[in-house]
Amino acid sequence: MFLIVAKYLIPKGYRGMAVFPFVIVKYDFDKTNEVFVNHEKIHLRQQLELLVIPFYIWYFLEYLIRLIQYKKGVLAYRNISFEREAYAKERDLNYLKNRSFFQFLHYIKSK
Repeated sequence: MFLIVAKYLIPKGYRGMAVFPFVIVKYDFDKTNEVFVNHEKIHLRQQLELLVIPFYIWYFLEYLIRLIQYKKGVLAYRNISFEREAYAKERDLNYLKNRSFFQFLHYIKSK
């Protein structure tokens, strides 16, 4: 994993993103935020499992489905299975050591 601070690469309203093999953060102080970086590392693992490009296709398609379902962009984003897993487990700094393959599948069902 390569951790990069690049304020202008991050879309408005977000603080960071994972683009395998990089974690790009908007603010320098987020480099030391273990919970935030762990969230992005979970996304790197998801991307690796799906061989990167299929991850982005799935992410985009699921976002569109959630947007139809929830009618609001923020709710659609927060309910993407990849995001649900990352938010649910971001505080568990040992999660990636014990995580099974394709764990995001457990988060596909709507709330």
